[in-house]
Amino acid sequence: MIHKSLFVIGFVAMILQGVTSCTTCSRTNADSFVIPDSVGDNGELPVKPSVMEEMVDNIASPIEMASLVKSLNVPFSQKHLATTKNVSNYNTSHEKAFNLGIFGCDLGYLNMYGRTSLVLDYISAIKNLADGINVGQFFDFTTLKRLATNNQNIDSLVHISQQSFNRMDKYLQRNSRGNLSILMVAGVWVEGLYLSAQFLKERPDEKRLAENIGEQKLMLDQLILILKNYSREQYIANLIDELTTLKNIYDGIKITIEVGEPKMIEVDGMLTFQQTDISTVHYTEEQMQAIITQAENVRNKLIK
Repeated sequence: MIHKSLFVIGFVAMILQGVTSCTTCSRTNADSFVIPDSVGDNGELPVKPSVMEEMVDNIASPIEMASLVKSLNVPFSQKHLATTKNVSNYNTSHEKAFNLGIFGCDLGYLNMYGRTSLVLDYISAIKNLADGINVGQFFDFTTLKRLATNNQNIDSLVHISQQSFNRMDKYLQRNSRGNLSILMVAGVWVEGLYLSAQFLKERPDEKRLAENIGEQKLMLDQLILILKNYSREQYIANLIDELTTLKNIYDGIKITIEVGEPKMIEVDGMLTFQQTDISTVHYTEEQMQAIITQAENVRNKLIK
């Protein structure tokens, strides 16, 4: 059973949210021209910003995933991370936004394990991609580079990473570029699921990790729902198809929730509510193995 914790949004909202500016409106490049959220070829209505934000906030951050893995004493492994050597291969704004999420998730994992010697490559890749979609000014590369180079306070590294991505996301949302924002979210989610699956392969007896992967059924349903608002764009339509292959497996998993009494806790010097609901994931070993395999297939195909 899993107690649902407060979601650590930021790094994923960090990236579990967005990135990019409206300056592309003046470009003639077809890829750079982004149709505002309120306009669609098939006439769909725009998603209310508060609804979009709430749905995105329900997608767990990479910091939460990394924290769970570390709490289970799973050793650090660089081999599972996406290679930054592929950055030059990402040419379209869609590819850059999605892989910004991929690298953002990996950065969260590196930060949690304090691997500052490797962080520099990832913040450089993130800065490159962020500049490519015109939001690099919101990524505090200089400070992050200094912290990583000098092996300084890890908490500060995590905080500034989250803060930088939050700024990018807000700028995206305010400038009707939610399509790129949700692609970053998708990148974070895909990489988080992939990493969790790899760790479970190495530690198959870790039930908490397996249950966490099972719970992603809820997140996947929400993610696909948001992406469908932009399905007129071919890249996103293709992404939906890939994620649907995962959803077809997840549909066989059942999740039951026992409602608990909310309680007040202190966060950053302020009181807030924390839900104490308990969710139970019902899955078979065959289903979990199928998710692991498909998570690998989807992620590796998307980051090429």
